[in-house]
Amino acid sequence: MSAVDYGREALDFIEGLEAYRRVPDAMNALEAAFGRFGFETIIVTGLPNPNQRFAQMVLAKRWPAEWFKLYTEKNYDRVDPVVRMCRRSINPFEWSEAPYDAELEPNAAEVMNRATDFRMSRGFIVPIHGLTGYEAAVSLGGVHLDLNPRSKPALHLMAMYGFDRIRRLLEPASNPSTQLTPREREVIGWAAQGKSAWEIGEILHITQRTAEEHLATAARKLGAVNRTHAVALAIRRKIISP
Repeated sequence: MSAVDYGREALDFIEGLEAYRRVPDAMNALEAAFGRFGFETIIVTGLPNPNQRFAQMVLAKRWPAEWFKLYTEKNYDRVDPVVRMCRRSINPFEWSEAPYDAELEPNAAEVMNRATDFRMSRGFIVPIHGLTGYEAAVSLGGVHLDLNPRSKPALHLMAMYGFDRIRRLLEPASNPSTQLTPREREVIGWAAQGKSAWEIGEILHITQRTAEEHLATAARKLGAVNRTHAVALAIRRKIISP
């Protein structure tokens, strides 16, 4: 695909997501869209803390059943170098970019080696960090992948919107009366113009902490996972003007 095609692929995918009302249908769309880049496996998941099990955090997946069984039974998420880097990075990355020492970390090497048995020799992961500290990811795997500097931004965008659609489909129906307050709309509007919480506080004559609280509340009401996502949703829903 050319550079123009990558952008069109992403936009067409995003525009179609709202039509899906069931998680399996949305996952079929993800599978088809990412499949055009060569990906064969998808998992949409939260990242567990030490007191949580990986299986409980998975929102949706298209993984080989045997690999998922092996991954969960052996608690591979505790030693997976890709998961470790995902917690530390806000930027998408290829699995091969996750560092580990094969000699000092044999369990990490085992995860990476066993994944290849299930046609997951290469991969791309999009970390998702929420305003409240929530950590999640969309991880894509395969063998012959179309990964280059032009395709990666499209995959990043598609994964973010795919995650958002899956998460919203799994949530109870939201209360339609829940709307942004005038102040929350103001704060999101300034955030859309690239202003920091401190700058917004100066403009509106409120403290930086208060501005941050308004941003967090607005993001939560919108169902956004972070500030950038909140701005995008507010524009898309015509709450604010771009």
